[in-house]
Amino acid sequence: MATGPLPPRSAAGPAAAVPPAAADYGKMPLDEVLTRLGVDPRRGLAADEARRRLRAYGPNALPEKRVSLWRKILGYFAGPMAYMIEAAAIVSALIGHWNDFAIIFALLLFNAGLEFWQDRKASNALAALKKGLALEATVLRDGEWSARPAAELTPGDIVKIRLGVVVPADLRLVSGDYASIDQAALTGESLPVAKKVGDVAYSGSIVKQGEMIGVVTATGANTFFGRTASLVAGAGAASHAQKAMFEIGDFLIVVAVALAAVLVAVKVYRDLVVADDWSMADALSILQFVLVLMVASIPVAMPAVFSVTMALGALALSKEKAIVSKLSAIEEMAGVDILCSDKTGTLTKNQLTLSEPILFESKDAQDCILAAALASKLEDRDAIDTACIDALKDKDALRAYSMTKFIPFDPVAKRTQATVTDAQGKSIIVSKGAPQAIVDLVHADADIAQRVKRIVDELAEKGSRSLAVARSEDDGATFRLLGILPMFDPPRADSKVTIAAARAKGVVVKMVTGDDTAIAIETARQLGLGDHIVAAADIFPKDLDPNHLSADVVDAIERADGFARVFPEHKYAIVKALQQRGHLVAMTGDGVNDAPALKQADCGVAVSGATDAARGAAALIITAPGLSVISSAIDEARRIFGRIESYTTYRVALTIDIMFVVVLSSVLLGFTPLTAAMIVVMSLLDDAPIMTIAYDNTPVEPRPIRWRMPRLLAIATVLGLVCVVESFGLLLIGVRALAREPLGEAMQLFSPQQLQTMMFLQLVVGGHLLLLVARTQRWFFLPPFPAWKLLFAIIATQLLAAAMCYFGWLVPPISLRLIGIVWAYCIGFMFILGLARKIVARVVDHRMRRQEKSVATVERPLSGGLALARQAASSRG
Repeated sequence: MATGPLPPRSAAGPAAAVPPAAADYGKMPLDEVLTRLGVDPRRGLAADEARRRLRAYGPNALPEKRVSLWRKILGYFAGPMAYMIEAAAIVSALIGHWNDFAIIFALLLFNAGLEFWQDRKASNALAALKKGLALEATVLRDGEWSARPAAELTPGDIVKIRLGVVVPADLRLVSGDYASIDQAALTGESLPVAKKVGDVAYSGSIVKQGEMIGVVTATGANTFFGRTASLVAGAGAASHAQKAMFEIGDFLIVVAVALAAVLVAVKVYRDLVVADDWSMADALSILQFVLVLMVASIPVAMPAVFSVTMALGALALSKEKAIVSKLSAIEEMAGVDILCSDKTGTLTKNQLTLSEPILFESKDAQDCILAAALASKLEDRDAIDTACIDALKDKDALRAYSMTKFIPFDPVAKRTQATVTDAQGKSIIVSKGAPQAIVDLVHADADIAQRVKRIVDELAEKGSRSLAVARSEDDGATFRLLGILPMFDPPRADSKVTIAAARAKGVVVKMVTGDDTAIAIETARQLGLGDHIVAAADIFPKDLDPNHLSADVVDAIERADGFARVFPEHKYAIVKALQQRGHLVAMTGDGVNDAPALKQADCGVAVSGATDAARGAAALIITAPGLSVISSAIDEARRIFGRIESYTTYRVALTIDIMFVVVLSSVLLGFTPLTAAMIVVMSLLDDAPIMTIAYDNTPVEPRPIRWRMPRLLAIATVLGLVCVVESFGLLLIGVRALAREPLGEAMQLFSPQQLQTMMFLQLVVGGHLLLLVARTQRWFFLPPFPAWKLLFAIIATQLLAAAMCYFGWLVPPISLRLIGIVWAYCIGFMFILGLARKIVARVVDHRMRRQEKSVATVERPLSGGLALARQAASSRG
């Protein structure tokens, strides 16, 4: 065998010396592969040359990007919400409000701790992929075989693979009879693939039968397996919940800055122009006002409430046999409108089943199946052998025969053969395999051969594989064609029902599989998915860049009911394309090949029996077989999303209330209605029990729901302004009570500090009553009623707030009469708030529907015109 040097190294350095990908070597003649890699397959690489190549190409391992611990820690304190909280803490420290500083800083650490906990799980997908790499390999160096760490392999190495071994790198097989390799986790194929000399074996696949020798063509990140890992490392979509928090934060910052500017301008004008008296104390006083406003404007507990609420939701989902590994998956699942489902083992049983045999010379179907079972070995755990044996109605029939010789399947003969002896001592030879191989074995005439071909084609159109069976009773002199066995991986019993349930919820289901198009079409037909199944090669260009797809490709992906013959980069590109069109995409899968798409999807779902790589990349892990849990998970996710949306509406409205009351009171009345400590304690009293909203009775929306920020902010703003009227109205009543002694005596209000306590109580009481209005689209006194846990938490908090105000814990004490007046006042305003919510929701929804109709009217003729133009261009071509 001729040898030659490696391709010359580029001036760019070692990275440019990496050889072509395994896909390129797969198309070359085997002699040319060996020549370009410069290796003699009988001696392997010399030790010195192997070390040189290892230095040039790097180890056979997945690259790991390490981030220093201090950079990770600093990252937890970055972001708009974190900066707002940090600013409030700094201002608190500057003016010596150490109690405020301690409370705010504790909340900052709590939020950072939650992010740290999530970040620890972020590298699971890549770590699981690394586990899949072979740890050791049998390598030929200097003419001698030895066991070496797989990480030391380099392009050109000669390695041996055999039963049970994980293929250590991408190989071109150069010698050996055959090998049956399970690469389902990489390519999605439902059966092990028979390999012969010249074929490619992928890194990370598992040898099920046989033994062969191959030459390493790619290592590490350049392997098929490594490219999948790099997709996983680069995949990932930002959480919509995070985006929502940023948008809410930006909105509140704008409002807070505007109000702070007004507040500072008025204070400076009063101190400098009107009073003509300015001192450092005045500057600190203004800073204190700004602090109060900042604390009021920052929903410091919002990230924590989001996380805790979704964590409690995750606990509820776990009872539905769905484990949440990424909390944002709950919120994403609620808005998912497309579910891309893997076929093998997810929609189907991943278990070959024999249909009724098509008989030729056999008179009985079970006789034909018995011959196929006799030509099988159960201990080999081959999927076809197992299917043949399982199809026997009477397993005891096998005991009447003893096997004397067995020839396993090989990719050249394409059949198995067994010599057996029956109870009477008669020797029989049985064979099963590819129909054409069996036709050649029996020397069938042209009519029989044509009939076999027609049957095989018809079965292929229905998505079934074909297995022919023959028997000889004269020591192999002549064989008789007994029949053809159709084989099919049947759909799971619950798949069709689950798909129908998903569609009823407004979720489109698209099947994604590595199997042939015919099999995919038949499976889709049985499941009611639609028959527009396209092969990935027909829509994706050869030089695929998943991040830059043409409009035509995206259109084809959006129209398709499913995809066949897909590879990892195809699945990843499908998800990216659908996201590009504004869809929220869920992707189910169980193999290494699914990991990039699972991580990129808005909600990646690892199904039962998934590999570690799939589970690590997924945000939701289903522990029960099939997809039936998905329907329950969607319902629960929509309930949880509804609860989070209710909390957000309430929190934004309450924040507007607090900010405006503080500014209006300071500007118009020259009075500070709340201290900074009161605001922080009030935020805790409002938010701590609200975490029980995760248990609230929330209706399930019939369609996918997602963040509609203009609608949410519009409703929250109107509710907030009505609350401002409520709070400022009570403040004015309190100010009048202080000015008029009879009214003050009636309310038992004697000092500005007690007025602050009254406002503190009103905002705590009004906040929780506001939640009861915000949590439902209907009137607050109609079902669904609050869950008992939420109601209990609210009542307990109200009793605590009343006790604080009565006994003077952290606030100046007020009378029971005044506490009762505040309660009656807030309850009365609930009806006004409820009416305002219904009116603004109706106006906003009507406007949004009009906008959607306008967009649909504009887009309809455009899309029609494009279709006509394409059709005209096609006819001209």
